[in-house]
Amino acid sequence: MGDMEEMEKAKPSSIDCVTLGMFIIDDIYPPPSAPNQTPQKDIIGGAGTYSALGARLFSPPPSQSRSIAWIIDAGTDFPAAVRSQIESWETSALIRPREALTTRGWNGYGDNESRAFKYLTEKKRLTVDDLSPEFLGSKSFHLICNPLRCTAMIQQILTHRTKPNGTNPYIIWEPVPDLCVPTELPNTLQAMQHVQVISPNHEELASLFSQTHPATGVDRAIVENHAQRLLASGIGPAKTGAVVVRAGKEGCYVASHDGSARWLPAFHQDSTKVVDPTGGGNGFLGGFAVGLARTGDLVEAARWGSVSASYCIEQVGLPTLTCTREEGVGRVEEWNGSRVQERLEEFRRRTG
Repeated sequence: MGDMEEMEKAKPSSIDCVTLGMFIIDDIYPPPSAPNQTPQKDIIGGAGTYSALGARLFSPPPSQSRSIAWIIDAGTDFPAAVRSQIESWETSALIRPREALTTRGWNGYGDNESRAFKYLTEKKRLTVDDLSPEFLGSKSFHLICNPLRCTAMIQQILTHRTKPNGTNPYIIWEPVPDLCVPTELPNTLQAMQHVQVISPNHEELASLFSQTHPATGVDRAIVENHAQRLLASGIGPAKTGAVVVRAGKEGCYVASHDGSARWLPAFHQDSTKVVDPTGGGNGFLGGFAVGLARTGDLVEAARWGSVSASYCIEQVGLPTLTCTREEGVGRVEEWNGSRVQERLEEFRRRTG
């Protein structure tokens, strides 16, 4: 290893959040109950995109925006307008050229917020080897993967990173939906021992335990029972972790090893504010990850996540960023015409 590489590895990281989710260009198809909605094509998406966005909402430039790190593999068909939009966020995004098509996906929605997904082009999965020393030093990581890969990636992260102040990062694990099945429960329980937070949605969690929610919506008792079963199995290396269940319009359920547990409502209580749920869960986890990295408080981090999700679901695709300058304040950001901190303050008042 050369001197410059040694110096880079030793330098303290300024990164608060890294997501290892992918960038995808989506086609989105509405549920059969919404015949007046037309499919939307070429929409910027992917778990990594929405997670990075969720964290970026709470991270205005210059310094905080650069604390959000993610990787985009830009294929030969990568639109220039997409690159410009990503660069306008001023994150520490690494955009890499790829001699193939950009990863593309098909999203089909059913009633009761169910979702089907498939890849339309070959995907390029991110690995720990893709992370620079600065990215490896992040205070938090968002992983979306199967249980066996989750364990392997965490071991790689902890092996290769230099520990700022001797601390380990927050690992937030989002299990992949298609492996939230009873046969994967043993592997899931094993992988949980290496993370600080596991966050399935309510349907994924129920599926792990061979159950489903009623067609009328979320059964909170089912969510609470299954979350407690995960906690009883032990989350985290010292069994000091937590489970955060994302439950769509019901909000989220936060339960910790210390016995504390509570529901937080979704930010939007008016269903007309929700245009497209795509990316809401990933955006939640980006906001949650950066909130946990900066506050260390699970419930407060879940508030950040809820606010992030609210911006992700107000439109098809990504929210609109506008910037103005105010005397005595400087640059002021608005997303979809509102200020993130004001929305967070409102949500704090509502959730006490």
